Amino acid sequence: MMGPPNSQPLLEIAGVLSFEPAFNMLVMLLSYSKKSEISQMQINADFSQRIVINHHELPWRASPELGVERRMLERQGDEVAKATSIVRYQPGSKFQMHIHELGEEIFVLDGIFSDETGHYDAGTYVMNPPGSAHAPFSESGCTLFVKLRHLGLDQSAREVIDTKTAAWHQGMMPGLTVMPLMQQGSGSTLVRWAPQTYFNLHRHYGGEEIFVVDGVFEDEHGRYPAGTWIRSPHMSLHKPFSQEGCTIFVKTGHLLD
Repeated sequence: MMGPPNSQPLLEIAGVLSFEPAFNMLVMLLSYSKKSEISQMQINADFSQRIVINHHELPWRASPELGVERRMLERQGDEVAKATSIVRYQPGSKFQMHIHELGEEIFVLDGIFSDETGHYDAGTYVMNPPGSAHAPFSESGCTLFVKLRHLGLDQSAREVIDTKTAAWHQGMMPGLTVMPLMQQGSGSTLVRWAPQTYFNLHRHYGGEEIFVVDGVFEDEHGRYPAGTWIRSPHMSLHKPFSQEGCTIFVKTGHLLD
């Protein structure tokens, strides 16, 4: 007489079948987690590449706060990101209180920008140091040039400069005047070019970043009207000039990372 069929294979199969959905779910979650890491926002994040963008040609993208929009020039990360952007506040819009772990630079292009420390109109430069916090807003609306997470721990004191009243200093060439914006560490500078001003061919150790505030800036690579952002990599070479005159926001030596 034959005994009952061996039930062990059936138990093994049943065990596999009952385990399979959980296993597949685990694989899917791990895959999603890995994909999220890989898909972290990267916009012009290769600092070895020269980038030229006129921000007026970019679309506005909504931020997490209603009425605040951004044109992203460069970005490494999602909402917490090393980034350079044009930011527009619609009248009455605001951001919740937040911390800038690695600091923030703001140059007000138009309108009035505000936070709990004061109101800042067009032409104002604000540097919020690493670890600072604020809750910004704009009652009448404004547009800003903003850099996030580019500062070092040596830049520890908040700085505010009204460039409409601050002093200009003679630059390295006739026709050039400069206004240092940040007094701590390797800072940013406003540079004003009189019409028909020409500079020597030179190389930038650590790279150079330029935002054209007004007028037209030029070099042998092209012509850059107001609103243009230029990022030139470490050891890049150019011979800049301005036939019409211009004002540019300049930051150098910070593109080695």
